[in-house]
Amino acid sequence: MSAYDRLERRLSQAVDRFERIEARLGAASDGAEIVKLGQEHAELKPLVEAVSAVRTVRAEMASLEAMSKDGDREMAALANDEFQALKESLPELEQAALLLLAPKDKDESASAIVEIRAGTGGDEAALFAGDLLRMYQRYAGIRRWKFEIEQLSDTGLGGVKEAVVSVTGNGVFGRLKYESGVHRVQRVPETEGAGRVHTSAATVAVLPQPEGEVDIVIEDKDIRIDTMRSSGAGGQHVNKTDSAVRITHMPSGIVVVAQEKSQHQNRANAMKVLKAKLYDAERERQAAERAAERKGQIGSGDRSERIRTYNFPQGRVTDHRINLTVYNLPEVMHGTGLDPVLDALAAEEQALKLAALEQEE
Repeated sequence: MSAYDRLERRLSQAVDRFERIEARLGAASDGAEIVKLGQEHAELKPLVEAVSAVRTVRAEMASLEAMSKDGDREMAALANDEFQALKESLPELEQAALLLLAPKDKDESASAIVEIRAGTGGDEAALFAGDLLRMYQRYAGIRRWKFEIEQLSDTGLGGVKEAVVSVTGNGVFGRLKYESGVHRVQRVPETEGAGRVHTSAATVAVLPQPEGEVDIVIEDKDIRIDTMRSSGAGGQHVNKTDSAVRITHMPSGIVVVAQEKSQHQNRANAMKVLKAKLYDAERERQAAERAAERKGQIGSGDRSERIRTYNFPQGRVTDHRINLTVYNLPEVMHGTGLDPVLDALAAEEQALKLAALEQEE
């Protein structure tokens, strides 16, 4: 029995729900109800179409199988050929339906806040953090996402102590969530005269930006806002204007800083980052309640976990969560080679979700 057959009951329930929604949409008059039904209809439609495609192929296969047993040899041979062709296409159609059945993260389509920090390794760690920042910037450009630096503490010569970036677009969080964790680099630093390979690291955190009906309420009494002089590479404006904004959320202890724009814009940007952090903290709390073993799941976002190694001497990138190694490190660092790694992580996450669904049956 295939995975599709084992989950047939859930698929049929989804089709039945879709049909009830369609019937209700034709009779509903309340605006709020119509909007809610319309959203659910749109979410279920791709799954229903995928199930319909599977059922159509299966029905055709049953008909062809009967024809192949007919006394006419020529017709039987033609029917058998068509049957085999459909049989080969069926697993792909079933898999497409199952992937749509798997539960989705409600923040899949959200924009994201990306935080990059230099870890162990001194100046080399800061240079690697800068490399990661530019990798994501190039990848965002390929995806036509908006990439805005909200906070940047650099060391000069391309090094980054800390960077906070807003990446805006459809599906940003769903794509970049796999990047949360410790990224390790192995290479010969430019300052290393003996040619020895050094190991250093940087951490990446990807937070969904709350949107839609999600409302993160921040009381004025719960925050302290300080203005200060921006720190940076120099320049009269940077050194003499109190444009940087630091917001401290006292109940949680979260502190955010924005220093890249005007004081007014920095305050708005800092509040955006603070909301993302509070929203992410609530997501983490709820996820911990749902699954104690969440740490071991793909896409868990555990930022203490070493997720990937970039080995420059061998030109390879290894993602430790799925034991995937690719030998196109320059392309990965340029952003153009990142998709195959993310595709593999997404496929593994879907497989885990489907396995969980099967266990529930």
